[in-house]
Amino acid sequence: MPARPVRLWLIDDHELVAEALAAALARVEDLWVLGRSATDEDDLLARLGRDRPDVVVLDPAGADAADLIPAVRAAVPGAAVVVLTGADDEERAVAAARLGADGWVGKAEPLAEVVDVLRGVGRGEGRFPARHLGAVLRGLREDVRRHRDGGGPLAALSPRERQVLAAMVDGLRGHQIAGELGLSSNTVRTHTHSIYAKLGVHSRLAAVGVARAAGLLPRRQVLPTMS
Repeated sequence: MPARPVRLWLIDDHELVAEALAAALARVEDLWVLGRSATDEDDLLARLGRDRPDVVVLDPAGADAADLIPAVRAAVPGAAVVVLTGADDEERAVAAARLGADGWVGKAEPLAEVVDVLRGVGRGEGRFPARHLGAVLRGLREDVRRHRDGGGPLAALSPRERQVLAAMVDGLRGHQIAGELGLSSNTVRTHTHSIYAKLGVHSRLAAVGVARAAGLLPRRQVLPTMS
């Protein structure tokens, strides 16, 4: 009896790219595209929860991976997540792994490579490019070491910086954080830069990835931020 096809859902704000990929994958016998959507569709998470794909393939360019990946994983707990992106950024790959992504593949890769990654992730494998795999493993090992040693990557943060970081994990933007904490936007910006420096990262995505890996989880239901 043949194995059941891997059921896919594509999330991409570039409609022509999503259409072309869906059409190409439709010719692959053991992959089945259940549906596709943009990141800003109001019923995206409800549709994912209803159709329950095996693998969600997403390009967070139109949203923020720090919001989108956890939201997708919460909507479909049993699904794997593959980031299909035009960016070749080692730090973002590490952050995506920390957020729970199972795979990372570039849009410039040949279709055969994309198919191989989707098949592998559908079998429960993790698939990151060899050029980024060392950094991903080092990042995850460092998280484990810090957790084991009891210090953790957040130990160097001041109480106010932890509040700002917690708000970032909640999906709030700079002006929203300022309003919630009663700070000026410039003060929030200063705290944010200090957080990046202390965590050794250069982006909000990476900072949230480190925070979530260290156990700092959202305090409220977080949906993808559409802007």
